[in-house]
Amino acid sequence: MLVGEILGTMTLIVLGNGVVANVLLAKAKGEGGGGGGRLITITAGWCFAVMAGVYVAAATGSPQADLNPAVTVAKMLYGAGGGAATTLTDGLTRIAGEFIGAFLGSVLVFLAYYRHWGETSDAGLKLACHSTGPAIRSPMWNVITEIIGTFVLMFGIYAIFSKAGAGGASGPASAVGPYLVAFLVWGICLSLGGPTGYAINPARDLGPRIAHAILPIAGKGGSNWGYSWIPVVGPVIGGLIAALLAGALLM
Repeated sequence: MLVGEILGTMTLIVLGNGVVANVLLAKAKGEGGGGGGRLITITAGWCFAVMAGVYVAAATGSPQADLNPAVTVAKMLYGAGGGAATTLTDGLTRIAGEFIGAFLGSVLVFLAYYRHWGETSDAGLKLACHSTGPAIRSPMWNVITEIIGTFVLMFGIYAIFSKAGAGGASGPASAVGPYLVAFLVWGICLSLGGPTGYAINPARDLGPRIAHAILPIAGKGGSNWGYSWIPVVGPVIGGLIAALLAGALLM
């Protein structure tokens, strides 16, 4: 379980933050996003990152493939798809794996683009290759955005795998669940990512932010720790609200 969450989340981050680095860092082949533009390129990359991360986690010992502490916390309190709640021990193990994997994934992005950090003059772009930040800094509204985004993610996941939805006896979720969740994330990125960069995952933001702080990234600037609590607190709250509502309506 621990290994699965580490490797799955590492895959999620190395592909997700990797596409950001490809688009933002100077002299990278994908600089600027090509004809599709930054938004489509980055959000599509994250969609594929989610799909790959889920498959890797499931294949290496974590069949539930949470990859997200907000998902794990919700399962610890409310269960998943009508099943028993995740135990405290299992939940904490998964969360530890998610943060470790997110950190390692960001280290791999740093290594893959090693020669490009020094070629990029904007410290803000370098931080964006690791963690999220607001388009307009407004803590209360930034938290609300993260709550809404994570609510949509979690409620969508519960709906996909519910007995009345795609996860029913004749539904496709058992076979193509990772694809459905990946496209859900893509939709969230496109529709709700504008204000905060759609963290919707505490590990996705905090693990790479720690990596940014300690890695020898040329001209990196600060890690914006004053904002760092928002991508942690907002997703947890949003996930819990979604789990509570899903428990009343879908299970």
